[in-house]
Amino acid sequence: MLTLQTGHSASSSASDDSPSQSAQPDMTDTITTAELPTSPLTENDTPVYKLLIADDHPLFREAIADVIRNRYPNSDILEAENLESAAAMAGTQDDLDLILLDLNMPGMNGLNGLIQLRNESPTIPVVIISAEEEKSVVLQAMTYGAVGFIIKSLPREKMTQALEQVLAGQVYLPSDVIRATDDGRSRQRRIQDENLIPPEMLNSLTRRQLLVLERMASGESNKQIAYNLSIAETTVKAHVSAILRKLSVHNRIQAVLAASNVDFNQYLRR
Repeated sequence: MLTLQTGHSASSSASDDSPSQSAQPDMTDTITTAELPTSPLTENDTPVYKLLIADDHPLFREAIADVIRNRYPNSDILEAENLESAAAMAGTQDDLDLILLDLNMPGMNGLNGLIQLRNESPTIPVVIISAEEEKSVVLQAMTYGAVGFIIKSLPREKMTQALEQVLAGQVYLPSDVIRATDDGRSRQRRIQDENLIPPEMLNSLTRRQLLVLERMASGESNKQIAYNLSIAETTVKAHVSAILRKLSVHNRIQAVLAASNVDFNQYLRR
């Protein structure tokens, strides 16, 4: 405002001596007012979400809430310290965009808490947050309806990326855990046996579709796959649709579970 007022004063004093310069202050006014709304527009463009953090450790709830607010500053964040309160909130807050659910908080009883939440509030996506890094647990959580699995030791930047991915409607899996060999062989073997892909189905995939499926199985999003394979994201989506159809699965999670232990080199060498 001070800049604008000074410009008008300069115009009045200069108009008596040099009429040819009278338009100059108007240019100053135009530039100044055009620059004023830049910051608010950026802030208003930030998506607003409503999330529930369900964890019995206050420090971790505070830490993940800080991650969320840093990326989505206007978001509404609710907190719960046990499954009972989390389920109650989910039952009354049906406009929740996401539940971040600790695997080991009171009342969870392993993955039974996830099953309960999915049964009682099936329209609200749930992401597991846990220090657990056993591959079979991650895959089992996805089987029971989680849309993501975030390891608590994940660096802040990667945790932000994981949240962005899930809130964009995609599945997030910890790629390091998915790639790792699992020592819990017996339980993992049961999961594998239930989700084996017949060789003839894999042979029906094109080489490009195999490459996309391989990266899906390692936990990459469509955006990451597009970047790593140097193709458009829309092309990746088309490949994913074709893969689901050829493998006779209903969604991305089923495809990831089925392909988690496929030896892709065997099929890519053909």
